[in-house]
Amino acid sequence: MAERKVKKVFAARPTLEGAGVKLKRAFGFREVPLFDPFLMLDDFGSKNPDDYTAGFPWHPHRGIETVTYMLEGHVDHGDSLGNSGTVGPGQVQWMTAGRGIVHQEMPRREAAGLRGLQLWINLPRAHKMTEPRYRDISAESIPTVRTPEGAEVKIIAGRFQSVGGPVREIFGNPEYLDVTLPPGTPFVREIEAKHGAFAYVMEGSAEFGPSAERVVRGQTALFGSGPAVRATAGPEGARFALISGRPWGQPVAWRGPIVMNTEEELDQAFREYENGTFLG
Repeated sequence: MAERKVKKVFAARPTLEGAGVKLKRAFGFREVPLFDPFLMLDDFGSKNPDDYTAGFPWHPHRGIETVTYMLEGHVDHGDSLGNSGTVGPGQVQWMTAGRGIVHQEMPRREAAGLRGLQLWINLPRAHKMTEPRYRDISAESIPTVRTPEGAEVKIIAGRFQSVGGPVREIFGNPEYLDVTLPPGTPFVREIEAKHGAFAYVMEGSAEFGPSAERVVRGQTALFGSGPAVRATAGPEGARFALISGRPWGQPVAWRGPIVMNTEEELDQAFREYENGTFLG
């Protein structure tokens, strides 16, 4: 089976967000439209609570989906739809902002530290102003498949070996897999031909594609076209998020927490937020 080549490897960049949260940005504004329909991936958390407890106080979103996947620690949240609660280890918060939502995410101070991933997914023009929607995905509802070679695959969205993840009915049919490989273990995943795909290495290292491009913790491999992604874990094993989705190929106008198609739409969104009609 032909393999997708690694087009480019990106190293996560230290970034300050929210009210002063130190995090690592795997990719973001500068990489649009390379990752279409994905806008940004942040790896947030630290063993030092002072790096993250300032959190992300109340702020708006429009035109995107945000996906928070907790690996360690807990984040308390609330939003303008009336949802509130805590996202803990292994849990996912999948939020479709659509025409508008205001929320906050406040990490708890914990001795063991905190770590999570937040992915932003662009909405297509026809659904930018769709009704906001919130999904709270428990760790228990995320299925795990083990391959004969020894790979462990958690399926958040999409399907793997006929097993479907709990997140369904998402624009662009994205697939979100959490893949763990013991040292030297191979892994192959077929990808829909028209979908873009990338892998973010959370732990260890892996070699991807026909050229065996080595990608280590904190790096992202962006793949070219082809029917499948192939990986082989390094000597310390590997854990990576393998994410794919249909690109929209549409203009992107992006300012802070709001992503639209034109500057005029952005101006309107911020005017509405300032005059109190954003959620109307």
